[in-house]
Amino acid sequence: MLIRPETSADLTAIRRVHAAAFADAENPQRLPAEVGLVDALRGSAAWLPALSLVAEHSGEVVGHVVCTRAHIGDVPVLALGPIGVVPDSQRAGIGSALMHAVLGAADALAEPLVALLGHLEYYPRFGFEPAANFGITPPVPEWASHFQVRPLAAHDPAVRGEFAYAAPFMEV
Repeated sequence: MLIRPETSADLTAIRRVHAAAFADAENPQRLPAEVGLVDALRGSAAWLPALSLVAEHSGEVVGHVVCTRAHIGDVPVLALGPIGVVPDSQRAGIGSALMHAVLGAADALAEPLVALLGHLEYYPRFGFEPAANFGITPPVPEWASHFQVRPLAAHDPAVRGEFAYAAPFMEV
């Protein structure tokens, strides 16, 4: 498996990854919101090409993760997601490899913090903690129970307040 930055040749494969990873078993014809979200983020000022990574196995893109620009007040931070792996390749360490790679890349770029809305039993293994522990609140109060942050080396604990996602997140 190879983790690498996405290229323009990967766009269809990335759409396919998220369509499969987030498919609705009860309505398989419905395109998952995550597909449109990635497209909208890619077309926004929040897009950070260095933080859109794919997992390639045997020449095929089987996973994707992206971090985009977000803010806490005037401080630029990152929002992680979506992250997706095609069902046939899940539970093989690809999602973990993508997480480690994108967090390492974000840290190397001196980003201070990554936030996400996600599963409470999965993301703590990557250092995510409840955002409330850091005085950071989600833009939608109902998300508080699953809103998590991962401070990176450049994190300043004085940065507190409401997290602001890029506009496409709030339009999905």
